[in-house]
Amino acid sequence: MINKFAKNSIAIALLASIGMAAGVAQAQERVYVIDQRDAVATSGTGLCWRTGYWTPAAAANDPAGCQCDKDLLPADKCSGGSTGKTGSTVGVKPSGDKITLAADALFDFDKAVLRPEGKAKLDEVAAKAAQLKLEVILAVGHTDRIGKDAYNQKLSEKRAASVKEYLVSKGIEANRVYTEGKGETQPVTGDKCKKMGAENGRNKKLVECLQADRRVDIEVIGTK
Repeated sequence: MINKFAKNSIAIALLASIGMAAGVAQAQERVYVIDQRDAVATSGTGLCWRTGYWTPAAAANDPAGCQCDKDLLPADKCSGGSTGKTGSTVGVKPSGDKITLAADALFDFDKAVLRPEGKAKLDEVAAKAAQLKLEVILAVGHTDRIGKDAYNQKLSEKRAASVKEYLVSKGIEANRVYTEGKGETQPVTGDKCKKMGAENGRNKKLVECLQADRRVDIEVIGTK
């Protein structure tokens, strides 16, 4: 039989574990890596290290957003003219060029390994980024609706990750490239292919019709 002291000890241990879990959950919500001093960890060149939770929208809600990515956030978020780190004012506002590449040009159908033609396309993106004071590259993968939702989501994420890996191999800093997979949730074909018969990979007409949905949107944001 558990005595009163043991019961109290178990209760305290449970409360402690709940508190630790809450602390971890709270830490995971941060979009920048926080060191033991409760300060944002930075690279040797002074860039803030981003976590896997980073998106431009999430950065706007992070306490360190104005310090790390002021030029990417809405003007009213960081009013006052200071970066929070160097005290300098905002210069030229970064501009973004969005490039939509057909996934079939980057990968074989239903694959996430870059083709030689795909690498050539990404070489052009890397060259464009090299001409800028780069802020961020957003790479968002998409699929068509053929196949299961979960599978398509994973495929879109793998394709975006392959794009990032290649761009990093070309000298772009990893924490400058943000990837996301949207799966089949953002088609651009609309109802165009609705009456094409069975929705499977063997239906060549449907596969061809849905080609535009199989894409990777790449946005390069920076200043010249």
